[in-house]
Amino acid sequence: MAKTKRENRKTKKLKIRASIFGTETKPRLSVFRSNKHFEAQLIDDTKGVTLASITSKKIGLKVSSNKEAAAKVGKEMGAKIASLKIESIVFDRSGYIYHGRVAAFADAVREEGVKF
Repeated sequence: MAKTKRENRKTKKLKIRASIFGTETKPRLSVFRSNKHFEAQLIDDTKGVTLASITSKKIGLKVSSNKEAAAKVGKEMGAKIASLKIESIVFDRSGYIYHGRVAAFADAVREEGVKF
């Protein structure tokens, strides 16, 4: 029986998460994209704590489902990461292809001086 797109992404996500782990000095940046919004969390997996989070809803964008909106969310997240004095992170793309909104988000975070 054929798997759906959602089931395939879930399988990819589990494989990725098996090898990615965030620490206090190098936390994990996890992303989620829906048809309407883009979300990101900075997670310390050793303590199980979210250090920072952001959504396109909180920024108040009129159109929040395109690459420009994802870049704005990435810029805001990069500023939050810099304010926490974290220089490098582990990027968790959550099973999404590194293309489009995910890539625009990652590039915007990199422009704020965060290494990954």
